[in-house]
Amino acid sequence: MAKTNRKNGFTLIELLVILEILGILTAIAIPIYRVETRKAKLTEATNAMCYIASALATYRNQATITGAGTTWPNCGNIAEIQTSLGVGLAALGRVGVASVNQSTGVISVTVANIDTAVDGSTITLTPTTAADSSISWKWGGPSLPDIFPNNSRNIGW
Repeated sequence: MAKTNRKNGFTLIELLVILEILGILTAIAIPIYRVETRKAKLTEATNAMCYIASALATYRNQATITGAGTTWPNCGNIAEIQTSLGVGLAALGRVGVASVNQSTGVISVTVANIDTAVDGSTITLTPTTAADSSISWKWGGPSLPDIFPNNSRNIGW
């Protein structure tokens, strides 16, 4: 009976090639993953701002209907936003500071717990009221990494 020499396993060269390929894939994937994770977390903060904007539009329309004029609520912090507008932001954890400017209606949010590259940045939503009392919103603030094309997006309700 003849013995056959069978090759079991991989050679050292084959293992090194596999490790090199994995290293290259990892070097490409990790930065992309970090950017996408940052975008997702920033979206949580911008969604919170959209909730505030919707509540502000409702507040202003109610004030107009009841004869109180075209006013914005006085919301200097997260607690006042929750009390005046019924929008809870504390549970999200992505919003560090939030306020609504009573004279202009501008919503300002300082992001937190996202990434060191964007933590502490302030995003704004500025309202524009049309002749028919409809409100459109424009994003503003510093250049945040690719959250919106050209760092602006209009929202119309």
